[in-house]
Amino acid sequence: MASSSDLTPSADPTPETPEHPGTDRRGRVRLRRAAVMAVPATLVAAGLAVLTAQGALGVQFAISGMPFTVTATELNGTGFEQFGALDDMAEDSPNAGDTGGQVLVVTSAIKNATLTRLCQSVDLGGTNLLITAGSGAEKVQATDLTTDSTELSGDAAFDNIEIGNDASTLTKAGVQGPKGVFSQQSDTVRIANLRQTNYATTAGVFKLPGLKLRFSDSGC
Repeated sequence: MASSSDLTPSADPTPETPEHPGTDRRGRVRLRRAAVMAVPATLVAAGLAVLTAQGALGVQFAISGMPFTVTATELNGTGFEQFGALDDMAEDSPNAGDTGGQVLVVTSAIKNATLTRLCQSVDLGGTNLLITAGSGAEKVQATDLTTDSTELSGDAAFDNIEIGNDASTLTKAGVQGPKGVFSQQSDTVRIANLRQTNYATTAGVFKLPGLKLRFSDSGC
């Protein structure tokens, strides 16, 4: 789902001099890349249920750098994987700030998913672009769903979970992450009262019954 740049650390940096003003920025980028190794482990230790996905299947587009909120009263999925990654913004993005144009995310992949009462909102500064679906008898359905998140909360349950896999060996959702990166996977995942802060989402198929798109004073 979301784009991952090469996770291999770059060569030793050029010593900082007036002729090399970009040294600090490159140093920050390398630190974020190193942090990818630890993020999923930290989330597992904190007991967070994460449903976000990308990696080798990563989004092949530059993210805007604007986060969006996603909520659902319930998500049920088969084939779940999770690991850490980096998303890249377009070069010279006005949203880059001091990030170097990269966002450290937790990525997950779900082979098949259904979501009840899906809500997605983007804060545009003074108003929100709001999308809702799956509020009736039909639920939102997605295949090969991937999302990149920086925050996630909910009440989660997993069947046959494996924690501590090398991300390059994952098999449950058909996505392999970078070698040497901590990951987890399970046969099924259920998350009630899901709430995410995402930077990217992709899906092979995304069915949104009862879709409504509008502007609103409040988000999800």
